[in-house]
Amino acid sequence: MSERDRFVAGVPCWVDTWQQDIAAAARFYGELFGWTVEETTPPGSERRYLMCRLRGRDVAGIGSPIPAQAPPTPVWSSYVAVESAEDTVARARAAGGAVVVEPGESMDGGRLAFISDPGGAAIGVWEQAEHGGAQLVNEPSAWAMSILHTREPDASRDFYGALFGWETEPFATGAGDAEVELFRRPGYVGGEPEQPVPRDVVAVMVEMDSHGFPAIVPPHWGVDFRIADVDAAFAKATELGGMVYMPPTDTPAFRQAALADPAGAPFILSQLRLPPGA
Repeated sequence: MSERDRFVAGVPCWVDTWQQDIAAAARFYGELFGWTVEETTPPGSERRYLMCRLRGRDVAGIGSPIPAQAPPTPVWSSYVAVESAEDTVARARAAGGAVVVEPGESMDGGRLAFISDPGGAAIGVWEQAEHGGAQLVNEPSAWAMSILHTREPDASRDFYGALFGWETEPFATGAGDAEVELFRRPGYVGGEPEQPVPRDVVAVMVEMDSHGFPAIVPPHWGVDFRIADVDAAFAKATELGGMVYMPPTDTPAFRQAALADPAGAPFILSQLRLPPGA
């Protein structure tokens, strides 16, 4: 199930990072993940866009930002497939969210917008046209999961339930008292058979205060990339100039590390730890 052609509405479908120096970002992630990076900027566009590929299939994007909309530090953005960007924006407003970027044409000819939830975390909504999103997921060097970090879990449950039909349930990580919540989209079958969560899980929610996030860190959506050897990837990332948030650490399901690229965009590396005989 790691190969995809398209995503149904209400399911996260794509990740990208908007960077001032896209060539430097391409070198970092290309060397870290073994991605090939190709220029895919449409003719006449003022903004460049690079497609990152693994085994010839699209896995992520790197773009140059719109100056007026660029965050002070680069981030990884997640996008949810929707049937109508305009309708989703209207429902986001009605559910207590805000519009960060009004619907506009995306580079594939579809429609794209950015909204923020009641806690302030921003996420993209994408009415797709030619491009169907990530073509490889849940395998080493590919995107595996998007994670909401919020200080308002109650409002977030209501918001994403109203907007995308997501349901939540607690999930014990096995790391002390730390728990996360799973966003599930009933009826969806994704993921991989061996994963430690149900296959209708589409995202994860972390309550920031209970997990020790400093007050200066704003609510945000983060991204998790699957990796074959987290210790080797961690060493490579730091060698390439990446910044360390959390060194490789074990939980019952994963060995994980949290880093940021040289420009400051944070991301997580996760190595799936299967039980003996699995």
